[in-house]
Amino acid sequence: MVRQTAQQQELHKHLWAMANDLRGNMDANSFKDYILGLIFYRYLSEKLESKVEALLEEDNLTFAQAWQKEEYREKLTEHLVRASDLGYVIKPEHLFSVMIEDIKQGRFSIAQLAEAVGALEESTMGHESQSDFENLFEDMDLNSSRLGRGEKARTQLISKIMLKVNDIDFRLEEKEIDVLGDAYEYLIGQFAAHAGKKAGEFYTPQAVSEIMARIVTLNKTKLRNVYDPACGSGSLLLRVADKVEATGKIYGQEKEPTTYNLARMNMLLHDVPFYRFDIENGDTLENPDEEHKAMRFEAVVANPPYSSHWSRDEKFLEDERFSAYGKLAPKTKADYAFVQHMIHVLDDDGNMAVVLPHGVLFRGGAEETIRKYLVEEKNYLDAVIGLPPNIFFGTSIPTVILVFKKCKVDSDVLFIDASREYQKNRNKNALLPEHIDKIVQTYEKRESIDKYAHLASMDEIKENECNLNIPRYVDTFEEEEPIDLDEVRTELSQTEKEIEEIKQEINKYLRELDEPEL
Repeated sequence: MVRQTAQQQELHKHLWAMANDLRGNMDANSFKDYILGLIFYRYLSEKLESKVEALLEEDNLTFAQAWQKEEYREKLTEHLVRASDLGYVIKPEHLFSVMIEDIKQGRFSIAQLAEAVGALEESTMGHESQSDFENLFEDMDLNSSRLGRGEKARTQLISKIMLKVNDIDFRLEEKEIDVLGDAYEYLIGQFAAHAGKKAGEFYTPQAVSEIMARIVTLNKTKLRNVYDPACGSGSLLLRVADKVEATGKIYGQEKEPTTYNLARMNMLLHDVPFYRFDIENGDTLENPDEEHKAMRFEAVVANPPYSSHWSRDEKFLEDERFSAYGKLAPKTKADYAFVQHMIHVLDDDGNMAVVLPHGVLFRGGAEETIRKYLVEEKNYLDAVIGLPPNIFFGTSIPTVILVFKKCKVDSDVLFIDASREYQKNRNKNALLPEHIDKIVQTYEKRESIDKYAHLASMDEIKENECNLNIPRYVDTFEEEEPIDLDEVRTELSQTEKEIEEIKQEINKYLRELDEPEL
């Protein structure tokens, strides 16, 4: 924990320095597009450079020397794009390390970086990796006047940022933090006022991701696949994959183009080859990826946008994701629409965890109908875990993790009230490792714990008319200590005596001043 904190502080120091360089040129929400884009380009460059050095080791040639020879250039290109897990090529003169040297020698131009980014994407065209790299850097607009008026001014500013990116410790194998995800969370946290109140929806706090990942992978060493229908930056997917020895393939869909680009960056940054992930851009509820919709996933996780709007078009009553429920989620609260979509793609032996606002536990109308179908009729709900308030960026509302399984061994539902155990911080509250461990261990044991957890029978839930509000099941009431009236009377008497003594003392001074007494 100490090492992790030190690494985060070091990363945050570099990020703050970069943001200060950009301040005044653009709004704070745009900082991340340039900072994260450059961090990612440096990573891709160093990954390729390391790969090429290994390939050319026996030839006793540098990358630049080999690139000058047509035979070597063709073989390297073929291997890097087709045969390796990279799927792209960066020319020697476009390597991040080469451009850094050019900056130090005063011969760098921002046009060189723009050419490098364009050439990287172009190298994937027509190959299997194309969809994973296409428009990946479109948010990093190097021709924007926000970087300065004229090429010289833009070059000066981007050079300063690149030099600071070069100072970040990229020894990922020794890192105990998620470099890109942590950078994103930090930037969102620092500039949330400008980034928009819902910015935090694009990134699930690491502690919450940890809980969900551990729950859906409990007692598993391998996963056939994992899916997130609102994947944001992709960090939750990566967290799940990290909990097992092997994951077949990672799938996700993200509505926001900028965040979709970030998710693809995050996959590659974490050594997930282009052929082992399938992240799509689009509205999962209105236009789900048809391939994803037809699949069944062993692990399904999500932190969808809370109470978002959707069309609630009548056509969805015929959609296989929603048709069995008889009613559609409200137009202004799509929470259960996401749940229904996730249930549809969950495999029979799979586990599902989703973060939602507390309202899904007790709201009436169509939501009550859907809730009763999932809980009472299908027996899919496995656990309800109440989280502390103010742990997400952009919202302080209390949230809940719902855990679903299609093949439960019993009809009981575990309720955990973890809302009161957290570390209170100035900006947002935090779940510490001991809080996370307690939640996961309680879920695993499925035992009632006084004032913390209760294993409710289906009869109890039906008695409550499928109202899942946690206080109905976990009694956290603390009895007040009985009041000793004799002791209170004695204290009051003593207080009155002290007041009278003070009054006499004040009157003494008033008499000396020839003033009226109290």
